[in-house]
Amino acid sequence: MEAPLALGLDIGGTSTRALVIDGAGRRLGSGRADGANLTSHATEKAFDAVSAAVAAALSDVAPAAVGAAVIATAGDHNFTRPEIAAELSARWKAAGLTCGYTVVADALAAFVAGTPSPDGTLVLSGTGAITARFTDRVLGQIIDGHGWLLGDFGSGFWLGREAVLSTLAALDRGVVPGPMGRAMVTALLGPSGSSAAPSRAVTNDIVLAVHARPPVTLSELAPLVTAHAGADAEADRILAAAADHLLAAASVVREADDVTPIVLAGSLLTGDTPLASLVRAGVATSWPSAPVGVASDGAAGAAWLAARSLLAGDDAADRLHAALFPPPAQR
Repeated sequence: MEAPLALGLDIGGTSTRALVIDGAGRRLGSGRADGANLTSHATEKAFDAVSAAVAAALSDVAPAAVGAAVIATAGDHNFTRPEIAAELSARWKAAGLTCGYTVVADALAAFVAGTPSPDGTLVLSGTGAITARFTDRVLGQIIDGHGWLLGDFGSGFWLGREAVLSTLAALDRGVVPGPMGRAMVTALLGPSGSSAAPSRAVTNDIVLAVHARPPVTLSELAPLVTAHAGADAEADRILAAAADHLLAAASVVREADDVTPIVLAGSLLTGDTPLASLVRAGVATSWPSAPVGVASDGAAGAAWLAARSLLAGDDAADRLHAALFPPPAQR
């Protein structure tokens, strides 16, 4: 009989991704759908996205061949609610899956995607933000991850909100916003809005435009901040403040002499962004001896966690990790 496969599911605020792998690290099926974080999305819409991602990943794979699964998500405690657990179970069966599944924090999937080490620190900035300390792959301490209403400092949502606040403050003073602010007004009101003189009417239109959309969509404005780095003092100020938030959180969960890995995760820290540069520089200054990993595939991290339960020993798990996450030049 062929060895069972492993399924990883990474549920985020912006997208939901599923991946099926075999014991050699081959990626046999993948799927992507809309965000399904239950903290920021309606339940039915979230589960529709989960179902779509899983169905795509299983399109060329027999569901019964999957022997283990890990679901990584922000707000993993939501899945302990009876009505949520029941809906997930129903969707699982509808997909044809017969194996069980384990729900873990998305922070764990991101951490293992960046290092095979069992100990270290995760710094994540995507739609949301979280900093966490892991010991033997067990979450020991976590900072933030409180969602758009109560935290996520240094996240994409936070950048977008800060940029809107900066623009509103300029307009309230009767000042024409800088390049970032004008781009923000255009994004929210259209081309005609950016040419309008500062007035309460323009301010009101911006406020109405923001409140007309789901709060989490403020994260879609984050690229306007990063795009104006070096060209707009307000963009630079916001990015520096975001980096300070993330580095301050890291200093809470790790000592100054800590040499365990630091894994950077989330779209704002894994790509070539000005925020990533600021955070990397801060990490190098504070923890010069710590290796820095990059976690760009939380679904693969979840799949690796699932596959570990099917493998014999840590050596096999380490070999799978190397195959699943080769150095960038080999990808």
